[in-house]
Amino acid sequence: MILFIVNPISGHGSKTAVVSRLSKKDCRVVYTEYAGHAEKLAREAEEDVVVAVGGDGTVNEVARGLIGTGKTLGIIPRGSGDGLALHLGLSHDLNRCIRTIENGKTRLLDAATVNGRYFFSVCGVGLDAIVSERFAKSGRRGLASYIEQAIHSWKGHKSEKYVIDIDGRRMVHDAVMVTVGNSDQWGHGAKVTPLADSSDGILDVTVVEDFKDIDIPMLAYRLMTGTVNMAENIHCYKGRSIDLIRENPGPAHADGDWFEAGRTLEIRIIEHALKVLVP
Repeated sequence: MILFIVNPISGHGSKTAVVSRLSKKDCRVVYTEYAGHAEKLAREAEEDVVVAVGGDGTVNEVARGLIGTGKTLGIIPRGSGDGLALHLGLSHDLNRCIRTIENGKTRLLDAATVNGRYFFSVCGVGLDAIVSERFAKSGRRGLASYIEQAIHSWKGHKSEKYVIDIDGRRMVHDAVMVTVGNSDQWGHGAKVTPLADSSDGILDVTVVEDFKDIDIPMLAYRLMTGTVNMAENIHCYKGRSIDLIRENPGPAHADGDWFEAGRTLEIRIIEHALKVLVP
């Protein structure tokens, strides 16, 4: 038996077609009812395979619930960004997703924590965390809403001094944002940590220094082509233990879900934390 955990409000589309297809399978389907419910359902599941049907937030909850259980994570991406799913080569096509769950291979997936919070794709501070906060508070989903919040957030945003310690190596940057990736992207193919591998036991760090409006098209191009590591005002590093110290407390995000954090963020990798089905 397979358990499918469906978030009915994730992303911007109905889950009716998904559930209708699943009803023909030998499986159990349950719906989440509140924040954190997917983690509870996953932890208490009797099935050996637990599939998250939703976005990065739903995947994060289900994955958290499966750590330490020996059970396998499956994903049917139905969110606004679906960063981890796209990084793993999963498709938005339902038929292909079902085939992966039925016939895919098992891959060991790293996890990471930021101040004790699990993330499986990316976490960050600075501009992208502010966008995540405003996106969540807007109540609107989808790429268009995210871009709108990004434009509003960029206006008037200033760089901040960050002291970054990576495996004992300390550096200082004035940056508009710092992103730490277990996977290679935020979602929608925007590869902010393009060299990341979610199974190598290493985290990737992308530090984006201040840039001008005229630089935005080139930055967007590099994000979508996976070449931000080649930009002059962007610095990329790798490590297992990362400490960030910033000037002021404020928002941070883990897999797109924002939270208030202090000046210091401690980020750690957990190698091969759980099993995931991939094509």
